[in-house]
Amino acid sequence: MTDIHEFDDIRPFLPEELPAAYDRLLNDERFKAILPIIYPGVPFEQIEAMVRKGRTNLEFQKICVYPVLQGLLAKASKGLTADFSAIEGNGYTFVSNHRDIVLDSALLDMALVDKERDTVEIAIGDNLLVYPWIKDLVRVNRSFIVQRALTMRQMLMASAKMSKYMHYVIEEKGGNLWIAQREGRAKDSDDRTQDSVLKMMAIGGDKDVIKSLKSLKIVPLAISYEFDPCDYLKAEEFQNKRDIEGFKKSQQDDLDNMSIGIFGYKGHIHYHAAPCINDWLDTLDPEMPKSELFPLIAEHIDKEIHSHYRLYPCNLVAAGMETSDEEVARFNAYLDAQLGKVSLANPDMPFLRERMITMYANPARNQQKAKGN
Repeated sequence: MTDIHEFDDIRPFLPEELPAAYDRLLNDERFKAILPIIYPGVPFEQIEAMVRKGRTNLEFQKICVYPVLQGLLAKASKGLTADFSAIEGNGYTFVSNHRDIVLDSALLDMALVDKERDTVEIAIGDNLLVYPWIKDLVRVNRSFIVQRALTMRQMLMASAKMSKYMHYVIEEKGGNLWIAQREGRAKDSDDRTQDSVLKMMAIGGDKDVIKSLKSLKIVPLAISYEFDPCDYLKAEEFQNKRDIEGFKKSQQDDLDNMSIGIFGYKGHIHYHAAPCINDWLDTLDPEMPKSELFPLIAEHIDKEIHSHYRLYPCNLVAAGMETSDEEVARFNAYLDAQLGKVSLANPDMPFLRERMITMYANPARNQQKAKGN
């Protein structure tokens, strides 16, 4: 049996550690400052009582997080649907495309609760944990930490530890995991699985790569938002990277993206789990060189995500596929409204518009390719 304390610096809090984490959160002025936004009109004492009622991480999610997401979706979406019919029970590693820093995993949890399944342990980069309260909150919410900005040697050690933790969650705890298919969001919505993610996942299990990945029970997950409230911010980032050598987003940029992604309008949202890839992995040649094996597995995951992506009229219009004049007009009006939010000093509007159109077109183009059209 694995000693859970081997992972103390990266794992979610254990139930017995929650009271101390609650104390830190409820005494943190920055955390207290956001509570009126999350729970408008609710007195602090009532929020404190609600938080402390969560004796386990799952109870905390159901009591404190689920109702917030319900209210959020009522205001900022046309609803969430999900299809998990291709899998049974728990014990899966969901590998998904990545659109929103916070909501991709949060809404997956909500959808799983609705289907009476266990929520996921969430891989989250430490670059987002800019304040102590954020780190405490995500670990209460069943997140484990992806350590970044390390030396090559430190990175290898951190990857090995994270991989071992993921295998522990699936093989020994029988829990669920969520990890994005790549580091950072696909700014142009051209969703591709990075080989490096799969290599990390394989390190912690059997020396045989196929056996190691099979033990994680990988499920490709397609996350489809009709609209991305951060689309214009992503377009701005494209222009900044084009115009400013070595441009990198600031911590404030990340926080702004998190806030706008959470509260901005998303339209329809759909989650679709493809079948676990284990049966497909069994068809591979175990003697295949790793240099060929990892790209092949990544390509299979991509094909599953692309083919199960739910397309909306905006995707079809952006890709130049057949739609009504009304849908074309509606999408162009949406683009105009979003471009009106751009705050660059010298915005290149034709470039920004092209970038946004490409974001909405790529899921449709990729689905065409995945389905052989």
